[in-house]
This record gives sequence, structure tokens and C-alpha cells, in this order.
Amino acid sequence: MGMTIRKLRLTVTVLPELIDAGNHVVASGHASSLSGWVNTALAEKVARDAKLVALRDAIADYETEFGEIASGEIAAQTRADRKAATVVRGAVTAGRPRARPTTPA
Repeated sequence: MGMTIRKLRLTVTVLPELIDAGNHVVASGHASSLSGWVNTALAEKVARDAKLVALRDAIADYETEFGEIASGEIAAQTRADRKAATVVRGAVTAGRPRARPTTPA
């Protein structure tokens, strides 16, 4: 026999566009209910916040051991990451939007 998870009722104020988005997801069959969709969103937020806390703690531990990470080091790593990245959708030219492919008529 499975155990039922007890849920609590909550009244909150939400932006209309978020309610519309949730109702659209439910209507399209990607969520069983608006409550379920909201529960999933809140669970994802909790998980993301926990990851950010862990990252902050890891950076603090690193800086305690090796010293503060300088902005120049971050910029150099950003450049190296961009150079090593695999481009999936095509290169973006600085300051110019990417051209959209045209479809045959």
C-alpha cells in the first residue's frame, strides 16, 4: 500500500501571465494540473537555489585556500571557454543578429 503525500493549501498572488503560462501547459497536456505545474516549478527553484549555495561555498573554500579569483582570471577563462566551445547553431557576429535560415516557398 503506497503512502499518500500530504499537501498543504496555499493562497498566493501570482502575475496573470504566469497563470496563463501554467494553464497553457496544462491545456497542452504537459502537466496534469496547475497545482502540479506550480509544485514542479517550486521544486526546481529549491534545487537551483541549493546548487547556487553549494557553488558559493565551493568558491569561498577555493578562495580561502588559493586566494581571491581576480577579474582578469575570470575574463581569461571566459575567453578560453568560448574558444573551446562547440557551436551548435552557428557563430554569432558581435553586434549583429544571427541570420535566420530561409525556407523554400
